Amino acid sequence: MSFDTVLIANRGEIARRIIRACRELGLRAVAVYSDADRDAPFVTEADMALPIGPAEAAQSYLDPDRLIAAARRAGAQALHPGYGFLSENADFARRVAEAGLVWVGPPAEVIALMGSKSAAKAEADAAGLPILPGYRGADQSDTTLALEAARLGVPLLIKASAGGGGRGIRRVDDLAAFPVALDAARREAQAAFGTSDVLLERLLEGARHVEVQVLADHHGRVLHLGDRDCSIQANHQKQIEEAPAPDIPARLRAAMTDGAVALARHIGYRNAGTVEYLYDPLAGSFHFLEMNTRLQVEHPVTEAVTGIDLVAWQLRVAQGEAIPLTQADVTTTGSAIEARIALDGTGGHTVTRWHLPDLPGLRLDSAIETGSVITHHYDPMIAKLIAHGPNRATALARLRHALAALEVGGIGTNIARMDSLLASPDFAQARLSTGFLLRNSPAEPAPPGPDARALAALAMALAAARGSRAPGPWPQLGAWRLTAPAGRGGASWHRIVDADLCVREVPGGHEVTDVEGAILLSASNARLVGDLLDLETGSERRRIAVAIDPTEIILTESTSTYRLARGIALGGSGRTNPSGTDITAPMPGLLVELLHPSDARLQQGDPVLVFEAMKLMQTLTAPCDGILSELPHAAGSTVPAGALLARLTPIKDTST
Repeated sequence: MSFDTVLIANRGEIARRIIRACRELGLRAVAVYSDADRDAPFVTEADMALPIGPAEAAQSYLDPDRLIAAARRAGAQALHPGYGFLSENADFARRVAEAGLVWVGPPAEVIALMGSKSAAKAEADAAGLPILPGYRGADQSDTTLALEAARLGVPLLIKASAGGGGRGIRRVDDLAAFPVALDAARREAQAAFGTSDVLLERLLEGARHVEVQVLADHHGRVLHLGDRDCSIQANHQKQIEEAPAPDIPARLRAAMTDGAVALARHIGYRNAGTVEYLYDPLAGSFHFLEMNTRLQVEHPVTEAVTGIDLVAWQLRVAQGEAIPLTQADVTTTGSAIEARIALDGTGGHTVTRWHLPDLPGLRLDSAIETGSVITHHYDPMIAKLIAHGPNRATALARLRHALAALEVGGIGTNIARMDSLLASPDFAQARLSTGFLLRNSPAEPAPPGPDARALAALAMALAAARGSRAPGPWPQLGAWRLTAPAGRGGASWHRIVDADLCVREVPGGHEVTDVEGAILLSASNARLVGDLLDLETGSERRRIAVAIDPTEIILTESTSTYRLARGIALGGSGRTNPSGTDITAPMPGLLVELLHPSDARLQQGDPVLVFEAMKLMQTLTAPCDGILSELPHAAGSTVPAGALLARLTPIKDTST
């Protein structure tokens, strides 16, 4: 099993993480990249990089033939799948082994066994782990599933039998809604995992999502590396994770970790994996949920508290090395919390600034850097920010400070929402559950007020003053300028959103006023250094990241990001027309399925089409009663943000 060259069948931050581990072990790291990732940081950091096809993942990162061919071209002897994409695809793992390559992960038969949620629960039951009531049978008929749903009662969950990542899951609170939810779950499961099989499971209200990291070698040693809490979730996708899971009685913690080790032994597990549970704090019980047969996104918090490099040990185990530790050697120190940083739903922007100051106890695993271009083709997560401290309170304070200090320009992110969650009293006091967001919905970003508009106008004026020396769009900012009398500064007008603002040079700085002359902003020592607006307002020093494109200005200050349109109103964000008859793309993405033919008669709220963007699938509904008069794009089309997907002709009321 010896190897010196590893092909990384993945992209983004996890590819960079694996490259780093390869370097530490003296291994050669080979990256693969799609057309969309040609200039991505992981490509330039690898020892060798090979193109594997178009931006669409199905023709590049999800194509086994291309990946195995790339490994052969590179002379790689091993393949690391990372997470996502084909990392839990048993057929791919089998083909990798048949090609004579070492698969950095568990055996294909174990992946297949745990890849079926139904089979995984049966194995966990055999290993002595408690299982939630549910239906996991082979009979997938509508009648049987409806009868089983009635037997279980509500609330319940419909889950895709294969896969994970929150896809193919629907909550049912009313049995009358079960058929519609079942259809949606099946459709999403088929699109994501190639099978529409589902299982039913009793929904455990108020539960926490707790998981245990395991590591097993080829010599019979199986260890756990402690637990993590991953309860903070949106649409069944994790947002914030921490290790160790707080406030779990020692007896239950030991039962969960011992159970994870027992299950790993029972199924002959090898390499790194995670056993996931639902923990009920009120009942003092836990139930097996599933097993992930790969590296987890949240592995850094375990690394932080144990000091064990999980990715390095994945590679060492794959080479046949025995783990030299005993369970007693695995200890945890302090607490670590991770926040997933993602786009706010907009893609196709250039990152004009990306910088984290050197602060204690922090780690930033990032897919991007300044200058990166982000497209809509892949997962919206662009980075993970991890804070470690001697206790949970310190780790939390460090993470919040880091979120505020992270300098971001050119893109909108979820940083403000992450900070809002971390600032909640429930999180500080570890009152966690999978329903956390229902109790602590993060505040919507505030609309751009006069201050944000004034800052945008000032940034445009300073950029325009650079003249033709400025790169990119700076010379074409579209402002008009007044020449002032001798000895006085000039003035320039800029349309921000739907307001005309005037920027004047005054002694000691600049003033921004509206059309009536009211002063919105007085700034001294204002300058635009690269893409950073640096100024003083009164006694306060402010630094704001600025990005300007032909239609908008993006300002990022601390954890707040504002997107301000240049010369057009923000109402509707260009996504719907005033008549409310159109369905438009909320972001760049894929038109997966059209649910009705043209000329279909629909009522407001009826599902019209299925749209996928950044791994999230959503059903868009009719905005009014009407006839489906326009369907400009066929199913399978990739469309930009704001593209017209469907138009309805309203049905006139003839009752009067």
